[in-house]
Amino acid sequence: MEWKYKGVRVKRTEESRLWSHFSGLRPSCSLWICAWVQWWPSPIRSSFPRDRLLSDRVAGKFYVKGEQRAERVQDLFAEVAPRYDLINDLQSLGLHRLWKRRLLRLSAIRPGEHALDLCCGTGDIALALRARGAEVVGVDFSAPMLDVARQRASRDPVSKAVTFEQGDALRLRFPDESFDVVTISYGLRNLADIPRGLSEMHRVLRPGGRLLILDFGKPEWPPLRWLYFQYLARLVPVFGRLFFGDADTHGYILDSLRDYPAQRGVDALLRRLGFESTQTFNLLGGIMGLHVARKPPPS
Repeated sequence: MEWKYKGVRVKRTEESRLWSHFSGLRPSCSLWICAWVQWWPSPIRSSFPRDRLLSDRVAGKFYVKGEQRAERVQDLFAEVAPRYDLINDLQSLGLHRLWKRRLLRLSAIRPGEHALDLCCGTGDIALALRARGAEVVGVDFSAPMLDVARQRASRDPVSKAVTFEQGDALRLRFPDESFDVVTISYGLRNLADIPRGLSEMHRVLRPGGRLLILDFGKPEWPPLRWLYFQYLARLVPVFGRLFFGDADTHGYILDSLRDYPAQRGVDALLRRLGFESTQTFNLLGGIMGLHVARKPPPS
């Protein structure tokens, strides 16, 4: 369903339906509010500093640039692995499950296809792909996260067929054109070299194969962007302090957005690398970004 208000097109997504359900508003009212928010007068929008919180922020111990970044990210995930899924549920109010289900639908995975889940973490996407009949390999460079993924897979005979292995998304061991689908959820912004990582994904995809990327985004609407960054800066680190005794474990999320190209930049990189039919879905006003792209088939 698509709606227009003041020349702004608004699509009714799962998030707007969820909003309608919890707010008690009629779907048409939710769409009207979404359109009004996007049309908000520019003088008011411009009064919100877009990225001052990022530029003025002193990065925590888990965020560094350059070659040391992979080592620091490994240290981070080794620390959070045992409670990673619980914290995701708490800090997103469970919405990350909704967004991942949407990624799975858009993947259009078919039984017998070969799928690669990069930065697979505790394995939820890889296991869901396997449940749909795909032959799945999950790759992550964090051994503790892979331990959790293997434990989850061991509970179900179908899931046991998923291969989980430690590896580097920037240097994949697979031959060219090995997979029909490649997914990466909440991992792209952690790569030390994002263009190189996307190039590797392009390399291992078969012609006509699909790439799906889900990650934190940067909302375009300045008031929402400001509120979102405040949430990441002030509230999310509380989870790190409460569960791990270290606020930096979750302060890292905001740090990792410092140089992340977000929705527009990732889409531009995908096009530059030769992907086609690229689509970007701004979830919850752009707080999350979901990208879908296809490797061109042979001409």
